[in-house]
Amino acid sequence: MSTTSTTPAPTGVGVSEPDYDLAQPLAPDFGDAFHDATDADREHQLRVRAFVQDEVLPVIDDYWERAEFPVDLARRMGELDLLRDGVAVPGFPHTSHLGAGLAAMEMSRGDGSVATISGVQGGLALRSIMMLGSDEQIAEWAEPISRGTKLAAFALTEPTHGSDSVSLETTARAKDGGFVLRGEKKWIGNGSVGDVSVVWARGEDGQVHGFIVPQDSPGYEARTITGKMSLRAIFQAHIVLDDVYVPAENVLPGARSFKDTSRVLEATRLGVAWGAVGQATACYEAAVAYSQQRVQFGKPLAKHQMVQERLTQMASTLTQLQLVAAAMTRQEAAGTLTGPQASLAKYTCTRGARQIASTARDLLGGNGILLQNRVARHFTDIEALHTYEGTESVQALIVGRAITGMSAFA
Repeated sequence: MSTTSTTPAPTGVGVSEPDYDLAQPLAPDFGDAFHDATDADREHQLRVRAFVQDEVLPVIDDYWERAEFPVDLARRMGELDLLRDGVAVPGFPHTSHLGAGLAAMEMSRGDGSVATISGVQGGLALRSIMMLGSDEQIAEWAEPISRGTKLAAFALTEPTHGSDSVSLETTARAKDGGFVLRGEKKWIGNGSVGDVSVVWARGEDGQVHGFIVPQDSPGYEARTITGKMSLRAIFQAHIVLDDVYVPAENVLPGARSFKDTSRVLEATRLGVAWGAVGQATACYEAAVAYSQQRVQFGKPLAKHQMVQERLTQMASTLTQLQLVAAAMTRQEAAGTLTGPQASLAKYTCTRGARQIASTARDLLGGNGILLQNRVARHFTDIEALHTYEGTESVQALIVGRAITGMSAFA
């Protein structure tokens, strides 16, 4: 006998919950933080927003839930010139610092993993080659990395050296007109699915140098890290370099010490701040829309005083983040941005984004843990954003040293 119930599912008032539309852009800017954006900046921003609305949001929950790398979206970003993260490349349109920031904000508003693909591909790997590479290296790699026909990684962090990456132990030993790399790297975005990795290793001179390493090189073994609860739609790898030979022409000539590595990291730190603004914006938008559509105690949540107070808290914090990111970006455009200023921007924006995400998750109640309502995905992804490219504690030590004139690094 069949045990399948034939009783119809209950319907009616109080049973069927409406479908909430929480994905529409509100473009909040209470402080007029982006008042000096040019028409070109806005065009670039809106192009990213259209990509997010039309191509990312309809599919990203599935990629995220399956922990699957969206290769098609990565290739599409290359076609739309959305992988450079503002890095200047010959033959490609100029993007201002503010335009790049707004683009990073919009991409992160869509999804943290997709934004990280651009941050790794353009902000770290491409930037390393453009800043520190030879003319020949730039000619070979800049265009395919920019167009997404080659996926690239930035291999700095090691299993036992995250925040203290200056102490990295991967070695580069001279051999037969090149170098042999030996060591391990961890948390390397695109490191197991890409074509090339910019690997950082310590040479026999004791200094840190950069190497362009094709991922199909003998001895390069990469395992995708599984079990992540954050940034699930980008593959990050644990890489083992087992005597990987790199010819001399693949050495970045401008990477002569860790100070040069730091120049790349400092140049991308504002991008992380903008990413936090974007993810905070997504949580704020979802909370506002939900409060207007969700009815409790006979009226929309938005008509409850406590809810309006929470929305105001979020708007206040978001405005502060926007103003900080925009102000530091103007410093960057003027060539006066310092390392501590970039660290302060990252510190401020990721902390504020966490607060907004937490409040939004709470405001949505049980619906706040559902992927379809946006907030849960951003809630967890912000945790990774808060950590990578320098933890909160490391940023605080950088800023604290600038404040006091004394180093408190161990």
